[in-house]
Amino acid sequence: MKQDILDILKNKYEALDLITINDLLELETPEELKELELTLEELVNEAKIYKTKKDKYILYENCKDLKAGKISINKAGNGYVLLEPEDLYINSTNLNNAVDGDTVLVEIFDYKGKKEGRVLRIINRDTKNIIGEVIFKNKIPTLKLDDTKKKINVELDPNTTINCVDGTKVVVNLVKEKTRNNYIGRVVTIIGHKDDPGVDIKTIAYKYEIYEEFSKESNDQTDSIPTEVSEEELKGRKDLTNEIIFTIDGDDTKDIDDAISIKKNKNSYTLGVHIADVSHYVTKDSPLDQDAFRRGTSSYLAYSVIPMLPHKLSNGICSLNPNVIRLTLSCVMEIDLKGNVINYDIFPSYIKSAKKMTYNKVNDILMRNIVAEDYAPFVDKLKDMNTLAKILRKHKENKGYIDFNIPEPKLICNEEGKCIDIKKYPREDGENLIEDFMIAANETVASHIFNMSLPFIYRVHDEPKAEKIESFIHLVSLLGYRLTGNFKTIKPTTMQKLISQIKDKPESGILSEILLRSMAKAVYSKDNIGHFGLGSSCYTHFTSPIRRYPDLMVHRLLRTYLFENHIDNATIDYWNQNLDYIALNCSNREQAAVDAEREVDDMKMAEYMENHIGETYTGTITTLTNYGMFVALDNMVEGLVHINTLEDDYYSYVPELFSIIGQRTKKRYRLGSKVKVKCIGASKASKTIDFVLLDGDKRGNQKSQSIL
Repeated sequence: MKQDILDILKNKYEALDLITINDLLELETPEELKELELTLEELVNEAKIYKTKKDKYILYENCKDLKAGKISINKAGNGYVLLEPEDLYINSTNLNNAVDGDTVLVEIFDYKGKKEGRVLRIINRDTKNIIGEVIFKNKIPTLKLDDTKKKINVELDPNTTINCVDGTKVVVNLVKEKTRNNYIGRVVTIIGHKDDPGVDIKTIAYKYEIYEEFSKESNDQTDSIPTEVSEEELKGRKDLTNEIIFTIDGDDTKDIDDAISIKKNKNSYTLGVHIADVSHYVTKDSPLDQDAFRRGTSSYLAYSVIPMLPHKLSNGICSLNPNVIRLTLSCVMEIDLKGNVINYDIFPSYIKSAKKMTYNKVNDILMRNIVAEDYAPFVDKLKDMNTLAKILRKHKENKGYIDFNIPEPKLICNEEGKCIDIKKYPREDGENLIEDFMIAANETVASHIFNMSLPFIYRVHDEPKAEKIESFIHLVSLLGYRLTGNFKTIKPTTMQKLISQIKDKPESGILSEILLRSMAKAVYSKDNIGHFGLGSSCYTHFTSPIRRYPDLMVHRLLRTYLFENHIDNATIDYWNQNLDYIALNCSNREQAAVDAEREVDDMKMAEYMENHIGETYTGTITTLTNYGMFVALDNMVEGLVHINTLEDDYYSYVPELFSIIGQRTKKRYRLGSKVKVKCIGASKASKTIDFVLLDGDKRGNQKSQSIL
């Protein structure tokens, strides 16, 4: 009913009352009217529609000066309501008691020629899953919130803090508002003491509702799953155990989703991508399935993994470990010498992986001609694979594949979980090879079901907004670079041209990241709009069902449609009704995992830099704001140089020039500039790192004490 209501209101620029909406929906019974009333209130609470003082309803997008969205408060106390195409600034004087994370109704007004907003009311405040530290004040338990931007006070119910001491990290639900922004809360989960190893990461995971514990029902189901594949389970599957099949993963990978095989023909290659058949064990609506759905994905947090499935499955019977029989779904493709898939087959199978290879050893072979003794029998296969991978990559690039080639940090932690080093995670031919093969399989599977016109989950990526690309081109011009070509029409090849023209510039890494941020996020959807970043007209995620729920769903749909031949109207109607919600949940849980991983990285980087205060580095200015500049070091650690530490002049941020400029000296700090900095502060607790510039006038030494 929700979508029907939204469809009716979409073209209505006047607010409609309950009865009018009821008549437009052609509802007839009192029960239907009551359901409509409740659904409208849900949409109001979800900030999808606005309810006027006269109890009429209208879409926010049809309200000229009213918008609703989630508010984010910065360190200065000002807010931004997250809207499209750009966020709306809210001065701290116009917050109306809203705190970070609230969903608010805002009124838009002009202030000095710019659009600003004022909060009219708080639509919804999240009162669950509040994370913090127990502090006893005069024997009264209170909560010190981890989110310092959420300006509320919480007194804890003492009946729920019996097992807590000062420093215990807890999850709290707010149960009563005593006065404005003053609450009574109940401890619902004790995470552990803040000084215990691993509690720092676990605390962030809980913030994003990423939990280690599985339900009792899931554990019971897991206990009933065998540790070895039986003869009975092999029936109806193609035997691939005599083929040379192996896996390539990181050194410490234990959940192995994918295995590969290759055969070189006269004018083509036969590529096999064999994926763990998780759907055989995690059946629809079972306890394991429900737990996997709630998690949506495995979360890789520094040195730890919170898996989507219990270890008995993710590291055991579902993992394609070497020299044991495993159940798989295979996508075997014949690929010509131009990278076109000219024939393929998708079928249930079973394999016995010949070897668990690592990227390091494979890259030694492919890029440095260093062959470990136990890899010698596979060298020819690996070289054929690398040749095919380069053919596929060239084919992808011709279609518009965008390679941003942005490195990722690798955190090195000791046995106590403390970060002791940070390195750039390399991406060489081995990593590219696996990526290219998985993309080929994902496209093949997606295209097959799309051509059958059946309900499915796609991985989609919309094209970027034209104004964001225009802003990027303006930035590049301010840095003194002239771009050639027509950028008025936004296509994947347009982005390729942009990247090719900046790749050799000193600021290429920063510009690539900015360009990436200007693009839409890839999400899961029942509607196939293509994948802009891959230049693909049809794409899905098929290759990682151990760690991603959408891949598990794709396997389940393949089983339903292709292997069990259930394509009747009832089946199609069921998936048409349910896939939108499933896809949305998968997208939301993926974003939660990404946010948690970034926050853990920030925390561990700050922890690392706590032992390097006073040391000097050369870095690059990556971001400029009205309160300073962020400088990234070669190891990807990023810290803030506050504008107040620039003492030789009065500096201000000039956004239209992407620069911080001195008022008297006209000295300019711009994006991409190389600077020398000293670390003057780092806080694991606040996940912050502070630098000062060192440019020969000893400002850093003079200012370091006052900043700390």
